[in-house]
Amino acid sequence: MSRTTGQTAVDGGFHVLPTRAVPPVELPAPSEHLAAQAAELLGWRGIMLPPMTLLGRKVIVVAELLTAEHAERVCLGAPPVTDRTTVSTWVWPEMAGRVPPTAVRIVGVLAVSRHWRSALTSVVPFARFTNAAVVVPSTVAGADDFLLNCLMRARQYGVAVATAEERDGVELAMPARVEQPTMDLQESMIRWMHEMVYEQLLATVPA
Repeated sequence: MSRTTGQTAVDGGFHVLPTRAVPPVELPAPSEHLAAQAAELLGWRGIMLPPMTLLGRKVIVVAELLTAEHAERVCLGAPPVTDRTTVSTWVWPEMAGRVPPTAVRIVGVLAVSRHWRSALTSVVPFARFTNAAVVVPSTVAGADDFLLNCLMRARQYGVAVATAEERDGVELAMPARVEQPTMDLQESMIRWMHEMVYEQLLATVPA
C-alpha cells in the first residue's frame, strides 16, 4: 500500500492535510542601519562602508583612512590596486621598498543576517585579523540552538553577537574579545582585502 505524504484518502478521493505555516524570520530594519547601531554599541570608530563582497562573503566593513599613508599614495600616484594577482607579488622579498603603504585600517567586519549560521559563516574568516561581529533578529535569540551553538561558536572564534530588537534597537548578546586576533591568513590576502576596502572607502568618502 502506497503512502502519500500530506494527503489522506476519504471516500476514494484525497484531501490535502493543512501544514502549519511558520512565518519567516525577518530583520526589523535595513541591514546597514542595524550594522551602524551595532558598530556604535561595540565602540568601533571609523567609516561604515556600504555592503561589499570579500572572500565570497557579503559583509559590512568599518574602516579608518590612514591620512599620512593616503597622502603618500596620492603623491606617488598609487591608487588602490584590487587585482589579487598583482597584490600577491607585493610580499615577495624583491618587492621590498617598492610597494605602496597600506592606507586604511580595517576596524571591524559585520554580518547582518536572519540566520546566525549564515552570519557566522560570513565573518569568521575576518575574525582572524580584525574585530568581527554578527547581528541577528532577537526572535532567534531564545532558541536552544542559538544559546547552545551560536554563542559557543562565536565565543570560540572571538566574534561579538548582537540582536536586533523588534522596535528597531540593537542589544549586545555577547561582547567582542579584548585581546587582539592572530593574523594567520596569508599576508598577501590580508593586503588585498585592505586594497579592496581602500577603494570602497575612497568611493564612499572621497578624500
